[in-house]
Amino acid sequence: MRTVGVEEELLLVDPRSGEPQAMSAAVLAHAAEDDPGQEVFEKELFGQMLEFATHPHADMEPLGAEITHCRREAARHAGEIGCAVAALATSPLPVSPTISVNERYRWMAERYGVTAREQLVCGCHVHVSVQSDEEAVAVVDRLRPWLAVLCALSANSPYCQGRDTGYAAYRSRLWNRWPSAGPTELFGSAEGYHRRVSDMLATGVILDEAMAYFDARPSARYPTVEIRVPDVCLHAETAVLVAALGRALVETAARDWRAGEPPLDHSVSVLRLAAWQAAHAGLDEDLLDPATMRPRPAAEVVRSLLDHIGDVLTENGDAARVEHTVARLLGRGNGACEQRLLLERTGSLRGVVTECVRRTQSE
Repeated sequence: MRTVGVEEELLLVDPRSGEPQAMSAAVLAHAAEDDPGQEVFEKELFGQMLEFATHPHADMEPLGAEITHCRREAARHAGEIGCAVAALATSPLPVSPTISVNERYRWMAERYGVTAREQLVCGCHVHVSVQSDEEAVAVVDRLRPWLAVLCALSANSPYCQGRDTGYAAYRSRLWNRWPSAGPTELFGSAEGYHRRVSDMLATGVILDEAMAYFDARPSARYPTVEIRVPDVCLHAETAVLVAALGRALVETAARDWRAGEPPLDHSVSVLRLAAWQAAHAGLDEDLLDPATMRPRPAAEVVRSLLDHIGDVLTENGDAARVEHTVARLLGRGNGACEQRLLLERTGSLRGVVTECVRRTQSE
């Protein structure tokens, strides 16, 4: 069975006002003092963000437990120096992001200007193990039509910088302003993938291979495929859902490749429209069907995803958990829906943030 790990980016906020706080260096220092050998928490582009990574797991139960533990530990370290963590993919309240002290990050800020300064966004990255470079690229080619559905399920960024964006997953719209971000054309082979990345590096527009910000890519650090489209999820159980779906998509794609099934040859132009529709609609409107790229109700498209990977979900022992969590999401809504309901209830974006702080570590 393939293993899967999760990286989550969390927003650091003032526990009273809900405003983002540039305290990642202090949180990391506190974590290092508490546990000198810890390698769980890392800095990100901005001082208002904190990242953690789980170990790889073959079972979703311990993965979910580790995500919950990491969130609570992040909250503990932050709380002991006077701030809090929130699993919010964008900041509902206005903020002027502070670039972390890092030569690479300074280069990015100078090179990309306002585009870099807009990237105070928090994602959830899913790493699924693969057996070879060739398998990784074959999987990436076959994941493309399904990634927008993961964006819709995880959508958790309706408010940004004090405004209602009109989107469910506005983070993805900000992220895609990087020159190398978004859906990709078919690579065909590992050689084709690496040649494409080499060509991109040769332009001088991006700094290194890590800046090939594709929606899904072979990891440069681990023997995994990295799925990068989801928002950080408000609830840990939604992050586990995304991980289970990601693993099943990778295994299904690998089986199709081994069976000689070609990938769907949708153009990048149409994949961009599918991604836009998912970011705009979340689960509240039509999505584009991954097979036909025509509109269908979101619940039907999600069901198509579950049917596509159903055999693997059953073999992995994930089918019941996935069905339960999907039913809850379709019933109560994703993080974006919860934030909108919170605004109606509290009457303020500050109230939204402070309640999301609680929900981030409530499971």
